[in-house]
Formats: sequence, C-alpha cells, structure tokens
Amino acid sequence: YMEKRVSILGSTGSIGTQSLDVCKKMNYKVSALTTNKNIDLLEKQAREFLPEVVAVVDEKKADILKDRLKDINITVLKGKDGVNTIASEKNKDILINALMGFSGLVPTLNALNSGCDVALANKETLVAGGKLVKQQAEKNNKKIIPIDSEHSAIFQCLQGNNTKQVRKLILTASGGPFFGFNRSQLENVTKQMALKHPNWSMGAKITIDSSTLMNKGLEFIEAMWLFDISPEDIDIVVHRQSIVHSMVEYNDSSIIAQLGTPDMRVPIQYSLTWPERYNSPANSLDLIGCGSLTFEKVDEQTFTCLADCKEAAKRGGSYPCIVNGANEKAVELFLNDKIKYTDIFKAVNNALNHFDGKEYNSVEELIEIDSKAREYVENMLL
Repeated sequence: YMEKRVSILGSTGSIGTQSLDVCKKMNYKVSALTTNKNIDLLEKQAREFLPEVVAVVDEKKADILKDRLKDINITVLKGKDGVNTIASEKNKDILINALMGFSGLVPTLNALNSGCDVALANKETLVAGGKLVKQQAEKNNKKIIPIDSEHSAIFQCLQGNNTKQVRKLILTASGGPFFGFNRSQLENVTKQMALKHPNWSMGAKITIDSSTLMNKGLEFIEAMWLFDISPEDIDIVVHRQSIVHSMVEYNDSSIIAQLGTPDMRVPIQYSLTWPERYNSPANSLDLIGCGSLTFEKVDEQTFTCLADCKEAAKRGGSYPCIVNGANEKAVELFLNDKIKYTDIFKAVNNALNHFDGKEYNSVEELIEIDSKAREYVENMLL
C-alpha cells in the first residue's frame, strides 16, 4: 500500500472508530484525532495509534485528558479552535471528517485550504455550505471523496464513465423503521422507537434523521454538490434491504448499481485508497442468502422532511442551510425529551417557509443563518 497520513475528526463516533479499523488494516499513519467529549475512548485510541495531536471540544474534558496522557508525547488541544487547528495543519494527506452536523463545515474548508483531500462523512458540510466548499476545493485543486454509503456507491458507479453522459442519479433509502406509517401513526412515535434502525448502526442524530427521512433529504442536497447535478436529475427509491447502495442511470438507459453488505468500512476504505481497491474486512455479499431485492416509492406526503429538503435544494441560496439548522435543533430537542416526534417535521417545514434564504458568500453569513434557524425552532416549539 502507499504510505498515507490520515487525520480523523470525530474519531470516537461510529464512522470514526470504523475509520481507525481501516487505517490499522492499511497500516496508515494516524496523525490526529478529535472527540467532542468521549475522552475515555480517545485516550485508548491515542495510546494505540500514537497521533501527534488530539483535540477535545469540551475544554474541561480536554484538561483531564491532557493530564492522563502526560506520559506520552501527544499534544492535546481544546475547543472548536483545537479541531480547526488540526484541520488546518499540513501534516496529513487526507482528512476524514466524521463530525456531527453543521460543526463539520469550517473544518472541511480549513482542510481543503491546507492542501489536503477530504474524505467526507459529514453531509451537513455540503448541505449548508456547498458553494463555498466547492470553490475552496477547486481553488486548491483538492478532492472531496464521499464516505456516505449512497454517495460512495454513486462515486463508484461513475468510475471510468463520462459524467456528461449521466441521465440521473438514483439514491436508495431503507425507508427507516416507520416505513408505511401514516401521519397519525407518527404522532405516537417515541424516542426508543425512533432510535432503532433496521439495517445500520449509527449515532443517535443520524438514526433519528434516517427515521424522518431527513437524512435522505440531506443526501439529496449533498449529491447535487458532489456530482454537479441538478435536483431534477436525482431520484430516490425505497429499498428495504440496504443491499443496493445507490445507482446511476446513463443516457443509453443503462443503470449501474453498487451492491454490498451494509458495512461502512467498505466506503471508508475506498475513500482512502481510491482509485485502488484492496481486501476489506467486510463480509462478501451472499446473493442467494439475501433473497429478493425490492424497490418502492417514497411517501413524501408523510415524510415531509424529504420534500422540504428537495424544495430547499430547488430554491438554492441559503435555504438548505436553514432546513439543516432547523432540523439539528429539533432533533436535539427531541432527543432531550422536550418535543414530540412530529414536531421535527413541523420545525423543518416552518423554517423553510419562514425565512428568506438569500444567497450567501461567506462562512460568517452561514453561521448566522444557521443560528437564526435554530433560534426560530426553539422559540416556535418551546
């Protein structure tokens, strides 16, 4: 394998820990790791991988970790500034951004600016600030390689083909645990119900987003930016088995799909080794064992978050940033037992229609738009 230096933002989350599995297997040098507040796991990771630097967003926890790691030579940074310092450092070939939510945007911009490619698992980066991220990548001649299973699938289906000959992208959705529910059934959904995902194991926020189909809406917007395609040319189908991870239809009506077991280590590894492929720790797909594969229509009337994201995508400007901020706030309130499940749909829809999503030109503007959307949701629901 080629020697690579990898920094991982959000190394204690689901994608982060699996990224470390891949780095270990590929024998890559891990140069930096970050966590929000899980210092027990970060300490374990730091001792195993011996990065030069780690960062903890929670400043009190950062001080505790610094004390715990004083027997080894690792710099411990703190706060969001610490994460941004790591993103900006030039000591890496690629940065894995596995942060949660809007907080992933500035580090992505910093990493591209520092002259390294970004393996992106943080979809909110492109949802909220797609235009700025694309500009930064082009300016520095750097690549954004998707980790999301759907976008990785599309990325793989595009290899060796002319992107000008793409008719449409087809994103698959598991449909979440409430597939087939109507609106009144959704009224009774509890947190425990919403945190069970049928096919993937993920963090709490993304599991809730998958159940409301907001996640698919964010992926819809992310796909537009990643693959330079208009919203009219992206379709979404429900595929309950999560075996076909997404598809590309070309202008000769040929559809190319990427299939595999639901294992995030496949897209993570491909984002790091592209254009090469190597043996992966994931199991091979047993086609006979997986039986029939089915495809169904998405119910956007019930799962309005998806319809609202599509609308935000069509309107453009800062509308995607608005629906994203509104959703993040609503999910946080729901996970803290402050609002009911259907309030998440209400928050996204009302925010979309309340604000004027004008064009943006700087990160500062996006940060302000994001916080206004959150504030609006808080005032509306509490």
